[in-house]
Amino acid sequence: MTNSRVIMPFKADDHPHQRCLEVALESAARKCAARGVRLTPLRRRVLELIWGSHAPVKAYDILDQLRREQIGSAPPTVYRSLDFLLAEGLIHKIQSLNAYVGCGEPVGKHTGQFLICDKCGDVAEMDDPEVRQLLAKKALVLGFHILNETIEIKGLCAACRNQ
Repeated sequence: MTNSRVIMPFKADDHPHQRCLEVALESAARKCAARGVRLTPLRRRVLELIWGSHAPVKAYDILDQLRREQIGSAPPTVYRSLDFLLAEGLIHKIQSLNAYVGCGEPVGKHTGQFLICDKCGDVAEMDDPEVRQLLAKKALVLGFHILNETIEIKGLCAACRNQ
């Protein structure tokens, strides 16, 4: 039996996204306060832009939006904010898309298995220890020890498959 957890499912049509966004920002503020780090207004706004949808967001899309708002419009400023949010476990980087998504469970350390819909772009996040253990076991056969693991799987979400 697996201990698989869906950390962040695909967004349903009736998804209360405004509440989802509020919870993510409240959780981020609590985590930063508990760790003694600052969630500055710019970092918070970058996080808010990432949580603006469940689709991955590219750094330059964030930069363009901040320029429209006349906030922190220099690329290094945005990348420093992204680095902070990554280091604090508040977001994940989807390497294959060079984009970012909010972490569905920023209070606990976990490895990510991401399901990425090729059609709508939404992302679901899982944490399945069996997947992690199987990969570690197979890697060990080759004499390889995994230090960090992120799995990105592309396909179609249920909503797009049913269209």
